[in-house]
Amino acid sequence: MTQQQLSEFVEAAATRFGVPGVAVGVWANGQEVYACHGVTSIENPLPVDRDTLFVLGSVTKPFTATALLRLVAQGRVDLDAPVRRYVPEFVLPDEQAAAEITVSQLLNHTAGLDWRMGAETGEGDDALAAYVAKMSESDLIAPPGTRASYSQVGYSLAGRIIEKVTGLTYEQAVASLLFEPLGLAHTSFATNDVLTRPFAVGHNHDEDGSLSVARQWKDSRANNPGGGAVSSVTDQLRWARFHLGDGRAEDGVQVLPTELLRQMTEPTVELRGSTLGDAFGICWFLRDVDGVRTVGHGGSANGQFAELLIVPERDFAVVALSNAGPDGGLAVNQAVVRWALEHYLGVIEHDPEPLPFDDARAREVLGSYENDLMTLTIATDGAALTIECAIKPEVRAATDTELPPDLPPADLGLLPGDGDEYLVTSGGLQGQRGFFARDESGAITGADLAGRLFTRVPR
Repeated sequence: MTQQQLSEFVEAAATRFGVPGVAVGVWANGQEVYACHGVTSIENPLPVDRDTLFVLGSVTKPFTATALLRLVAQGRVDLDAPVRRYVPEFVLPDEQAAAEITVSQLLNHTAGLDWRMGAETGEGDDALAAYVAKMSESDLIAPPGTRASYSQVGYSLAGRIIEKVTGLTYEQAVASLLFEPLGLAHTSFATNDVLTRPFAVGHNHDEDGSLSVARQWKDSRANNPGGGAVSSVTDQLRWARFHLGDGRAEDGVQVLPTELLRQMTEPTVELRGSTLGDAFGICWFLRDVDGVRTVGHGGSANGQFAELLIVPERDFAVVALSNAGPDGGLAVNQAVVRWALEHYLGVIEHDPEPLPFDDARAREVLGSYENDLMTLTIATDGAALTIECAIKPEVRAATDTELPPDLPPADLGLLPGDGDEYLVTSGGLQGQRGFFARDESGAITGADLAGRLFTRVPR
């Protein structure tokens, strides 16, 4: 593949999905290839290039996990130890669970913690400490260690462990443990570091379909460990190459023992019916595509999306960063990743085919499902199922910051098998998979989407 072919595809995909700016990097055959298209902002446009900074969203989580593993290698953290060994003030409504949750359960999302909390704790150095204190009001969604459910809360707690062990702020610690030794000079958490460099702003679609700039650029400081890093496509490709390597930086310094780096890509818990992967490693989503194991993570911010995927057995990586909401940015990133896998490696991803509509099966899943911040509504017109994902009105009313817009209802199809897995077949979440959870009596109790559990609301 040539750089021109990659650039032509990126330009065509960005145009098709209406994305203002995209930055793509590929590591293949021992070479880096980049393709950048469009502008940083529709209001104050500058060309996107390989040094343009994007908000990574949850692609930040591998930084947090890898930083903790550096502390493991130094003998300062034990993955199997209870969180309270390092954060003794950690409290939950369920005292037994708070005492049992381990560090490793935070990193593979099996701690039983909810997705996230709508708590604002400011931008000071005490933001994480105050956020963890608020967890005393947060109920579990499952007993620790019994199931995987993607948790931003868990990574904020992991970030607090890093603070307590190092005596530094989370941001200072990650810079010292990772950014500096790996030469990630275009990666940061601080807005002041970003303002002097070219950076992309997010965009969302208005009700009339037009794009507008997202006024909240990144999430609150307490969410930095799970979603607050800002980086360029060049730094992300360098980061990917580190994870493809043996734990050494480009100058030869051993940043992480090889065995610990490899341990991050070994399955720790299976995932069911998820587009994100077949299993969690330590943080990483592990997914087999066309018989080939891939390792990756995606991320979303307000009107920005990021995707990082590596294929260890082929020494391959692809990074895609875009500055539009899910009906644009997520779609273009996924299209780029699929194209790169096919054209560089001959690896083709195939979507499952939904079953024909069945009224009886459809009616069994109808209703509302919720977590702390969002609701899913599954409905039918008698001929097809739809799914609508929305931020709760009370959550919007309680915040002073701009939140991403809700997505309109999208088509949903049930998949072959036991009838509990499903696929979103249109809209901004097209291609996302999930499943319905049942209790011992067979009654549906919840719906998983994007690795997150939504509990069924009684009718």
